[in-house]
Amino acid sequence: MSRPDRLEVGRIGRPHGLTGEVVVTLLSDRPERVRPGARLEVDRDAGPRVLVVRTARPHRDRWLIRFEGVDDREAAEALRGTVLYGAPIHDPGVLWAHELVGSELRDTAGRVHGTVTALQANPASDLLVLGDGRLVPLRFVVEQRPGVVIVEVPAGLLDEER
Repeated sequence: MSRPDRLEVGRIGRPHGLTGEVVVTLLSDRPERVRPGARLEVDRDAGPRVLVVRTARPHRDRWLIRFEGVDDREAAEALRGTVLYGAPIHDPGVLWAHELVGSELRDTAGRVHGTVTALQANPASDLLVLGDGRLVPLRFVVEQRPGVVIVEVPAGLLDEER
């Protein structure tokens, strides 16, 4: 499902028990994604479908979720491997991966240093990955607007020579 108005927020794994509950690995840290009544889209062979969360509870590093209309193990098994999509959440002051990837990276002097191609998890600070492989700690971002990320970095960090 390649739609800019939807983000991948999780993936359904195996059934859990006999009553339709499934194990879900969430890619989102937003609790509203799994609150009862939350609507998540899936793109199945039969076309797009909306799943409504009936119940959700954390389980180890995943979630156990029951969706409306999924009432037995067989129905839960049919969802295995399904990717869950949700609408972007507007939260001023929060940097979102889908808004950073593809953006032009500039320093505070206006120099362009490339395009952000990915984000890489790192314990000290997540990293912006540039097209040429250079890494910039996310903590150096001072501004973000559509298509542009502005960073204030220590001298030498973005030098092209390595």
